[in-house]
Amino acid sequence: MSGLAERLAAVDAQIADAARAAGRDAGEVTRIVVTKFHPAALVRELHGLGVVDVGENRQQELVAKAEELAPLGLRWHFIGQLQTKKARAVRRVASAVHSVDRDRLVDALEAAAEPGESPLDVLVQINLTDDPARGGVAPDGIEALAERIAAAPSLALRGVMAVAPLGEAPAAAFERLAGYAARVRSVEPHATWISAGMSADLVEAIACGATHLRIGSAITGPRDARG
Repeated sequence: MSGLAERLAAVDAQIADAARAAGRDAGEVTRIVVTKFHPAALVRELHGLGVVDVGENRQQELVAKAEELAPLGLRWHFIGQLQTKKARAVRRVASAVHSVDRDRLVDALEAAAEPGESPLDVLVQINLTDDPARGGVAPDGIEALAERIAAAPSLALRGVMAVAPLGEAPAAAFERLAGYAARVRSVEPHATWISAGMSADLVEAIACGATHLRIGSAITGPRDARG
């Protein structure tokens, strides 16, 4: 196998082991490969290895890759902080936006919908820190934002997303997130996605109920790596 194939297989094995240890089915967990700063050619290689869910955190990079690779039928997940002025460009190519954290962004994504377009999957990003400058809605605003999304005809509220804070055990952070996810489900019972866990903390995320993992360098390797 190439280095890329080996890394992908190793991460998938780690996910399967973590799911088994948590008493879960690995089939419940979606592995999103984050390809920021890597060329479209690497995404094409990933597709050849069976990858269909790809994540980007910059609007320009997302659009460029999605347009170039449109024939592959990939599912593009936008996971970065999104400016309202870029909402239309992201909506045009993304299957899901994981980082909805304020009313203005809800309004911008809603306004960007085309007539007859299928609802866009979105997640409430929650700030697990005490720093208001970090991305994500504060815990006391979760229900209000979830209700705003649920009321938007062209958006489908799917669940929650968060990043474990530095300096805190990931398990503790993800346990809090699981509680916040339950609060979102009180607004929309079908909002069952929990987007949590990256290369270093995917085991803890799976143990706490994560359904979507955002894995970057553990699979892609260094920038522009090739096998």
